[in-house]
Amino acid sequence: MAKQKKAAPQARQEMTGLERLGLRVSSMINHPIAQLQRWVTIHRLDTDGDLEWEEVMGLLSETPELDLTFNDDGSVTVRWEKQESEAALEAVDEWERSEVLAPF
Repeated sequence: MAKQKKAAPQARQEMTGLERLGLRVSSMINHPIAQLQRWVTIHRLDTDGDLEWEEVMGLLSETPELDLTFNDDGSVTVRWEKQESEAALEAVDEWERSEVLAPF
């Protein structure tokens, strides 16, 4: 049997501060509770650099579906409205529930 060569260990790439902050903000916005309430408050951490914070907040503020409120404590509250596709999915869910509950 031929021996398989082990792959050389690859160098581990560190995430940049911008990537780390972007991932954290994305996770907060996509969290199920935030999706239900359609808002989330993002607090700036000591590890978030000025440039990274400004970059991510700038990207969020340029997104027309999002409404940002810059709070006195330095946090940012992001709000959004229900999208038409979400309303359509809820209507389908409601229809399916009524089909299941129909007393035939």
